[in-house]
Amino acid sequence: MSLIKSSLARKYVMALSGLFLIIFLILHVTINLASVFSPDFFNEASHFMGYNPLVQFLMQPILVIGVIVHFVMGFVLEIQNKKARDVSYVKYKGSANAPWVSRNMIYSGLVILAFLGLHFYDFWVHEMTYKYIEANPEDPTRYYAETVEKFAPFWRTILYVVSFVLLSLHLWHGFASSLQSMGVNNKYTAGFTKFAKIFAVVVPLAFAFIAIYHHLNPITH
Repeated sequence: MSLIKSSLARKYVMALSGLFLIIFLILHVTINLASVFSPDFFNEASHFMGYNPLVQFLMQPILVIGVIVHFVMGFVLEIQNKKARDVSYVKYKGSANAPWVSRNMIYSGLVILAFLGLHFYDFWVHEMTYKYIEANPEDPTRYYAETVEKFAPFWRTILYVVSFVLLSLHLWHGFASSLQSMGVNNKYTAGFTKFAKIFAVVVPLAFAFIAIYHHLNPITH
């Protein structure tokens, strides 16, 4: 019984951390879309996020903790599921029991984790270097140009787009699964599931659009 409770607890933690990260994705894609439609607003929003103490010293650490918890729980649950299988891999017909996406969540998650490392290096490390190591003065207008410059290399743009495709696959199963783990099972379940599927396509597509747009529209001096 304790094992069941422990398993359920892990699933709840996994679901809650995933839903928390989805909230972050909504905020992130909204601000980044502004870089396409309103560079001035993008600069203002980015400067606020980069210098507001509440964001920097409270929300940012919470986000990092959320990412760590989500991926650690993912690995733990994957190991637990493998140990719990009663049939061997020789007899196990994965495609007949579960879709490809759900059977390979750990692999799409690993690629997304690697992508987050690149994204962390591209933007967060750059931001910390700019503000604290080089001690540059505040420049509220620099963010748009820096973002466009990041997508100038073709290889980086392709890498981002591929990562967003895998993010879409991960969300396709993960978002709906998180809702089920949290006990969303009522007359609105079908609507929530449909919303989760739409979200899994639209948000990564928006991120991919941003990357491609800035690659094709560099800043000319």
